Amino acid sequence: MAVKDFALPDLGEGLTESELVSWHVAVGDTVQLNQIIAEVETAKALVELPAPYEGTVSRLYVEPGVTVSVGEPLVAFEVAGTPEPDAESDSTADAADAADAEEVREPMLVGYGARPDARGRPARRPRPGLTAPVVREPAVAAAAPASAPVAAEVQERPRATPPVRKLARERGIDLAAVAGTGERGLVTRADLDAYAAQAPAPEAPATPATRGDAEEIRIPIRGVRKATADAMVRSAFGAPQATVFLTIDVTPTNELIERLRARPEFAESRPGLLAVVAKALCLAVRRTPEVNSRWDDAAQEIVQTRAIHLGIAAATPRGLLVPVVRDADALSLAGLSGAIRELAVTARSGKTPPGALTGGTITITNVGVFGVDAGTPILTPGEAAILAVGAVRRQPWEHQGGIALRDVLTLALTFDHRIVDGEQGSRFLADIGGILADPASVLTLV
Repeated sequence: MAVKDFALPDLGEGLTESELVSWHVAVGDTVQLNQIIAEVETAKALVELPAPYEGTVSRLYVEPGVTVSVGEPLVAFEVAGTPEPDAESDSTADAADAADAEEVREPMLVGYGARPDARGRPARRPRPGLTAPVVREPAVAAAAPASAPVAAEVQERPRATPPVRKLARERGIDLAAVAGTGERGLVTRADLDAYAAQAPAPEAPATPATRGDAEEIRIPIRGVRKATADAMVRSAFGAPQATVFLTIDVTPTNELIERLRARPEFAESRPGLLAVVAKALCLAVRRTPEVNSRWDDAAQEIVQTRAIHLGIAAATPRGLLVPVVRDADALSLAGLSGAIRELAVTARSGKTPPGALTGGTITITNVGVFGVDAGTPILTPGEAAILAVGAVRRQPWEHQGGIALRDVLTLALTFDHRIVDGEQGSRFLADIGGILADPASVLTLV
């Protein structure tokens, strides 16, 4: 039997670390190729990791809740195979060739693509000493200097077993300050005990606690929350943003929705107000294409996109996500409604792949589902406009020369004032409002 380590792979989209959410296996379990063994949370989504080998789980390096860098080992497997060549063997070249052959036979990790290599096979890599398990590097680590040992590349954090890491946290001990005496510098429970015995006792608090509950709760900023915070700061301070508002009577649109839902071709998609707003936005972009653009600071150019890749802001248990409906302008109302519905379900279940959260050109956020009438949304970085849809209120409204109870809605459009002028932003919002107030007006749009 041979021991193989599986390191956190490059999950794409420039992500360099992930938090281990849960293990689906335990030490001693037998796993099949591509069996889901763990779930990790990136800054964008939850990702399931499949097993790259058939074998037995011999070690779990990381416990749930720990953030792991790309290239750091997650789990070790015992797999059937030829043992490593003896260190004293004279057939060094043959051993290296055998290692290359073994690399070729190594199964591909489903969902992350094959290893890049100009010659069609993996590049030969330095081999660690006999006392160290074989660490398979992901493609992102291939650019490291050839002279650097593989094991050194993944030791960004002190090595310790999950129980020892937990014990260190409970004792308030920084593992980086503890000298490991275990194999390959592993920090053991005895090392923690020795460190604690030598460390000075903490000073007693000046004032004893007077209540059982903590005065404050500290929540680590990571995952989606960290990514959202970074994006909002970049957006708010990176582009001059202006917001315009429009309140309209959407009773005709709601009446249209009821009629459409009664038709057989809409029985499955069942379009709602958000889908109609999305369709109206796509139609209005034709007259004001500036809103479907981005600012290229390096080239000092405005980049206008022909296709509309529509972001739909979705509140999920993990935080705010903005998955994207590709080529939304090419979809029918039924197709757009179905895409939005599927996108929302996937986002709330935490299964949105990272690639589906990038590439948007304009965004809609529906604050009305929370009972909010209006707001000033912040642009998604790299986009020129975002539309906020408020709650529909049944209230008195001027109608046909009199006062009647009508369905009233407020829209808010925030735009990048470097790209979109006030006249253009106002016209775009008025076009959307005009469609919602009178759906037949789409016949007049150029």
